[in-house]
Amino acid sequence: MKLTVIGTGYLGATHAAAMAELGFEVLGLDIDPDKIAMLSRGHLPIYEPGLDELLQRHVDGVAGSTGRLRFTTDWQEAADFGDVHFVCVNTPQKRGEYACDMSYVESAVESLAPHLTRPTLVVGKSTVPVGSAERLAERLAALAPAGAAAELAWNPEFLREGFAVEDTLHPDRIVIGVRSEEAEKALREVYATPIGAGTPLVVTDYATAELVKNAANSFLSTKISFINAMAEVCEAAGGDVVKLAEAIGYDDRIGHKFLRAGIGFGGGCLPKDIRAFMARAGELGADQALTFLREVDSINMRRRGHMVEMAREACGADGSFLGKRIAVLGATFKPDSDDVRDSPALNVAGQIQLQGGQVTVYDPKGMENAARLFPTLTYAASALEAVRGADVVLHLTEWREFRELDPVALGSVAAVRRILDGRNTLDPQTWRSAGWTFRAMGRPRV
Repeated sequence: MKLTVIGTGYLGATHAAAMAELGFEVLGLDIDPDKIAMLSRGHLPIYEPGLDELLQRHVDGVAGSTGRLRFTTDWQEAADFGDVHFVCVNTPQKRGEYACDMSYVESAVESLAPHLTRPTLVVGKSTVPVGSAERLAERLAALAPAGAAAELAWNPEFLREGFAVEDTLHPDRIVIGVRSEEAEKALREVYATPIGAGTPLVVTDYATAELVKNAANSFLSTKISFINAMAEVCEAAGGDVVKLAEAIGYDDRIGHKFLRAGIGFGGGCLPKDIRAFMARAGELGADQALTFLREVDSINMRRRGHMVEMAREACGADGSFLGKRIAVLGATFKPDSDDVRDSPALNVAGQIQLQGGQVTVYDPKGMENAARLFPTLTYAASALEAVRGADVVLHLTEWREFRELDPVALGSVAAVRRILDGRNTLDPQTWRSAGWTFRAMGRPRV
């Protein structure tokens, strides 16, 4: 069995390299010739731990590689090559709407289908509104010379940025929405290695497979916003949200994961996915079922504004950022990634700059992407340089590097030893012992 992967962004590049690692011959397709040229040399346009090494282990033409992975821009070549075609293109939020933009998925299916002259399986992995697979299956059969023998399946991805390679090779579950035994058999063969290692396989219809990803992202978003709502109550009541989260997390029904209060979630998935889910529920006449997600979204966005207000208060009695130097540690929406899409850290930095603050940002991996998105911010080559002369330091992305910073060394270059922890991962006592005024979201003031 030979596989193609259509779309070689974060999801597609990871899936292609991982399938080659599992022993398949893989052909990756993208319409961007520059990206294809880079991948063909064994290099990535993104940062993801372990993916560079995986790619170079398999890309054809790289010294010492298995040669099982190639890349192309040719749809006919992809159709001739593949027995199973994975669609891994982006589904962003529509401009000015909550709804999902399906144009990239639709374009991929419509570009591939006319070249499918033999029985084949097209597998969607992108996050899409429920009902999309049904519609795309009809379109695929109508456009493909093979007709109904060109079948569609839906296989949602559950990758965590920073852990994408592990999540692909050793997933915690595999979900496939299929219409035939043949499609199920083909996907069981694709995922034989993880299934054999004990990964559960859930076989469903199209709609359920689509809803699984929507529901998972909605639940995770709700859990994050819940603890952030508790942080607001803790600040009002003088409680400690870190201790609160620890206590309720020991309940097996709740668990500790995703219970760290802070400036909220961002990235290219959770925010746009819960909004698209709300929009689709409205189209189906089930909008009341998901009205709670509007509050989840509202709590999440409110956290960013709250951090700006905390920073303003830290600047002094006049409550102004004018003439103040603000150091921001973190630009990506999460650690171990260079992804700055809808980054809470950059959003906060941008708001402070617009209100007159002199903002300097440092991030271990996201500087280049951040500078493209926010070119007017100042960027430093290290945390020490970012903090030099700062009146307030904001910790906004929980990189390990920041947890291991020396508060004494940073204090020697800061204008004022004042830090705000927007991720609740720094040790308050360590920083206070080094002479810093330390404040964290949802925790008592000292």
